[in-house]
Amino acid sequence: DTVKCAEVTNLVRTCEELKKQGWWIIGADMAGQDYRSLKYDMNVVLVIGSEGKGISRLLKENCDYLVKIPMKGRISSLNASVSAAVLLYGIDAIRFPL
Repeated sequence: DTVKCAEVTNLVRTCEELKKQGWWIIGADMAGQDYRSLKYDMNVVLVIGSEGKGISRLLKENCDYLVKIPMKGRISSLNASVSAAVLLYGIDAIRFPL
């Protein structure tokens, strides 16, 4: 399988439209719940914020859930591409266990 990706002009409007079509918006944010606490038994859109700034306030308000990657030691966050990779892999493993 492949991961469908899209580039859009306005993320908030796009998320609003996707919600109307039955998608759930999951935002990656350090203040969110552990990503492993959700079942992901729904259509999922994963939003990754920019490095340093994260997801905008308005976009966060439009997320159905905010999730984080639990961290150990002195590392408090990962860059956007690494976070995306960890979350995509983790969510896939939860949705479709081996």
